[in-house]
Amino acid sequence: MQSSAITGRGRVQQNLPPSVENTMKTCLVLPPLLLLAACQGPSPYVADGKPLPPAPAAAANHFDRSAYPAAPRDYARYRDWAWRTPPAGSAWADPALVSEAVAGGLDQRGLRPVRSGKPADLLVSTELSVQTRQYQVRDDYGSYYGHGPYGDHYGLYGNVPLVRTYEVEVVVVRIDLFDGEQPVWSGSAEARSEGSQSERADALRRAVEDALGAYPPD
Repeated sequence: MQSSAITGRGRVQQNLPPSVENTMKTCLVLPPLLLLAACQGPSPYVADGKPLPPAPAAAANHFDRSAYPAAPRDYARYRDWAWRTPPAGSAWADPALVSEAVAGGLDQRGLRPVRSGKPADLLVSTELSVQTRQYQVRDDYGSYYGHGPYGDHYGLYGNVPLVRTYEVEVVVVRIDLFDGEQPVWSGSAEARSEGSQSERADALRRAVEDALGAYPPD
């Protein structure tokens, strides 16, 4: 027979028989034990993999440079230069004038002609070509239609655009720098081809200065 008692807080506490109480304790303890036993059992999944094939014998002595970014070029180590191919010149400028203009432009960039008996840090080649450029100029011409100041004071103002196209011959100067056989830098600029011999020489020097304006690169 079950008995009950009133606790100090007014709640009824029932006294269960020992057999029932033991059964409830067993039900509470048994599931965690079963779960723990399942975790400690052997896994049904078995790792199965094939080993990697051995590397080829040549791989130990081969270095793939394309897998790594190229190191930045140190242009500060270039101090002197020599002609890779002497300038041929053209009808617009003789070879001596081209050599003088290019040598002066390189000197402004801190590059000096190489001393005899020493390999040059840079090899230089230059090329001149005459090309034609087309330019367009637009002019707006206006007209007024109407009465004079003593008339009805009305009128119309209109713009008539006039586009003129003309051609200009220019000389393109191209300068290439090589480290041995490897090209390391290139630049080009152009100059107007008309004028006297002295005007052409000045234009060539300005073109060389513009072509070398981005050397050394940032």
